[in-house]
Amino acid sequence: MTASNTPTVQNDEPCRRSQMRAIAQQEYGGPEVLSLQTVPKPVPGAGEVLLRVHAAAVGAGDWHLMRGKPLFIRPLFGGVLKPRIRTLGADVAGTVEAIGAAVTQFQPGDAVFGDLSECGFGAFAEYVCVPELALVPKPETVSFEMAAAVAGSGLAALQGLRDMGQIQPGQRVLVNGAGGGVGSLAVQIAKGFGAAVTAVCSAKKLAMVRSLHPDHILDYTHTDFTQTDQRYDLILDTAAYRSLWNYLPALAPGGTYVLVGGGGAQFLQGMVLGPLLGRRRNGQGPANGQRRVRCLATQPNQADLLTLRDWLVAGKIAPHIGQRYDLNGVPEAIRHLESGQVTGKAVIRILPAE
Repeated sequence: MTASNTPTVQNDEPCRRSQMRAIAQQEYGGPEVLSLQTVPKPVPGAGEVLLRVHAAAVGAGDWHLMRGKPLFIRPLFGGVLKPRIRTLGADVAGTVEAIGAAVTQFQPGDAVFGDLSECGFGAFAEYVCVPELALVPKPETVSFEMAAAVAGSGLAALQGLRDMGQIQPGQRVLVNGAGGGVGSLAVQIAKGFGAAVTAVCSAKKLAMVRSLHPDHILDYTHTDFTQTDQRYDLILDTAAYRSLWNYLPALAPGGTYVLVGGGGAQFLQGMVLGPLLGRRRNGQGPANGQRRVRCLATQPNQADLLTLRDWLVAGKIAPHIGQRYDLNGVPEAIRHLESGQVTGKAVIRILPAE
């Protein structure tokens, strides 16, 4: 954990009320472009709440937007030459500080969590304005850190398995990247759906992944799952760094490959060539042996967040928090995520620990 390095602000009460600390960037680049700044505190619009952030979690979307890579995301989410999103952070949990005139679901003091990836990011700050439809109530039995850690990663795992993969009980499901935030939750969710789960991870993450109780575990440094005789009905890939052609032999006839995370070239290949790749068959069986290749674009919504909340309360899922940082440690957290050093989720604690 890094030590806090809070900049000095004026001591008068009006200034304290109108300013806040936030991690911001003015240009694309590595973690060095991120800095802790004093910026104006936002004011909620009619349908927004002002959220006092207790915890945020670091996701792959943060480092992609920080670097502006792959380049095709710049016109979609950021500026072409300069980042339009200055403060990153999508996974958030906190307390409602104030509400806009049209807000009906929340009141000041309510504890909430959500995914801000479709509404401007901004969680790496003391306060952020959020549309009320992006948030759901946080249960008292779930910490702010746990709620933040499950928001975006849980949505990706759930929607990748259920919606894109159409998971069914008894299927053979492989989760590649099971030691990460999305992958570790995907293992638990797939088990909850009644699938037989094979988890793929690195040697240093084997202990954590083993605690999730998959049916089989593969250390990818010793075993290449695409070169074995095992075939899978569904592959959820959170760590695709090879050509998608390499993964197709591991799919059973009629199987589905869902790309959730990995390299930019793989995402582009999946979006452009996915339908063509999926038409290739295993050479076994008739037309129903056609395999499908799909790329996940997570759709944050309250219904799925409520499902994740209920599973958290029931103990059906639990995010693994591998590293914790203070707000000033966001650059280090993103650097560790990029290098694959984070086990489970890295969480940013913006208020004192609960």
